[in-house]
Amino acid sequence: MASGPGLPDSLVLEIFLHLPHEAVLSAGFTCHQWFAVSRDEFLWRELFYSYYRIPRSVPRHPAAASWYREFKRLYDCIPCVEVQTLKEHHDQVLHLAFSHRGHRFSSCSKDCTVKVWDTEKPDGTISLVHSYSMRQYNWGYTQFSQFNADDTLLLVSGVYLGPHHSSSGEIAVFSLENYTLLSRVRNKPYDVFGCWLNETHLISGNLHWIGNMTSCSVLWLNKAFQDIESENVNVVKRLFKIQNINASTIRTVMVAHCRRHDSPDLLLDYEAQSQAQAQRTQQHQPLFFDLGNTDSEEDEEEDNEDEEDEERREKRVSAHLPSYNPSGLQHVIHGCQSIAARDRELETKVARLMGTRRTKAPDPNLVSPSAPGEGEDKTYLLFTTGSLTYSPHQIGIKRIMPDQMTTSGPVLGEERSTEEFFDSLDHVIDIHGHIIGMGLSPDHRYLYVNSRAWPAGCVISDPMSPPPIAEEIDLHVIDLKSLREERRSLRAHRAFTPNDECFFIFLDVSRDFVAR
Repeated sequence: MASGPGLPDSLVLEIFLHLPHEAVLSAGFTCHQWFAVSRDEFLWRELFYSYYRIPRSVPRHPAAASWYREFKRLYDCIPCVEVQTLKEHHDQVLHLAFSHRGHRFSSCSKDCTVKVWDTEKPDGTISLVHSYSMRQYNWGYTQFSQFNADDTLLLVSGVYLGPHHSSSGEIAVFSLENYTLLSRVRNKPYDVFGCWLNETHLISGNLHWIGNMTSCSVLWLNKAFQDIESENVNVVKRLFKIQNINASTIRTVMVAHCRRHDSPDLLLDYEAQSQAQAQRTQQHQPLFFDLGNTDSEEDEEEDNEDEEDEERREKRVSAHLPSYNPSGLQHVIHGCQSIAARDRELETKVARLMGTRRTKAPDPNLVSPSAPGEGEDKTYLLFTTGSLTYSPHQIGIKRIMPDQMTTSGPVLGEERSTEEFFDSLDHVIDIHGHIIGMGLSPDHRYLYVNSRAWPAGCVISDPMSPPPIAEEIDLHVIDLKSLREERRSLRAHRAFTPNDECFFIFLDVSRDFVAR
């Protein structure tokens, strides 16, 4: 008996649009017609956005050949299977760092050890290569590590416990050939962390307080080891000396080598971003990729309505109560707080005045934005800082010139006049929130920043009382070539610690993924 006419492609496509992707793939093996429809680009674009719950304003990766292949790449390549559990650490693991070749990684922990692991065993398992305890050097714990560019040296940052319960940071450098300790460098405060500038030189920090709310951060270039044949050559040199106000300090330093030519497969989609930026500007709303569930948001709205009702009831009750006069002790406490606030405000005004007169004028050409394929290779020093409160809420950028990349020359850097006591920042990007993490893309073109936002329109009157921070963690994407924020692309994780207990969340960025 002859079969009747087949279904039209449009009807088959409409049916496939209501099926999960597994059913679509299975149905595609039924006949040639259904196979062709099951590979339709429009179909896989709809499946992509619905399955991964991605807003349609987020474009497809520029290097993706098709919607079907992009769906398959994310489905197959995202790590989701635990293959091994490493139990050698005896306390909380704080940081992991992979070598540039990927053949090794290091781990830091509150057990005060740094461990190096091998990932290239024939059976595919991960094995411990070396473990080193920093207790003998009065460290409290190890917190961060980084391989140099040729994977021959390992930088390890930790917290040094000094006398009288004081603490600061320290950096240790290990050889990965024989795992010997080559050098130790003081690092203050400890959350500067430190970083490599090149294969043989690293950057550390120091902090000098010049008031209750005002300080000076000095960033130093250090050679990782002392050459025997050049023992009379400097191993340290001052890079920058920057004034801090309102109890802020420089933290989380990192180096970005921004190349003149881009890697096409690593570029973000500028056309789609500009369209999203224009749409966001018209609507006066930030573009969020929110992975939170709507149920919790509805519950929060109901809780807010209940709180508002409670406040209204309290106001009605208080309207009928007699006014209460604070006691003399409360008057004294309030007066002391007011005096302290005025002292802090006065100190900030004096510090700003001193900064304007004693700071070296910035050179706008050093970090001028450049068009793709134009300009020159640039090396930037990036760090978190602030100007309104002690919470880090700004990204500071200083360009490092070629003559500054060696410790040769004067220890205190280039000569300067008495009117140039401080170095100015070349560029500042305000995040309007508490920065809790940063990471660079593999080509150093993009900077990814974790933050917890402040309330819109908030005003900071006391540097020691920063605004409340949001529970949601936002991921910002900053283009280091144009020196602008491309978009706030992801809001997924939630955190519940307040400002004074907020902790750093390290980012790791690969060609295709951002892990945080």
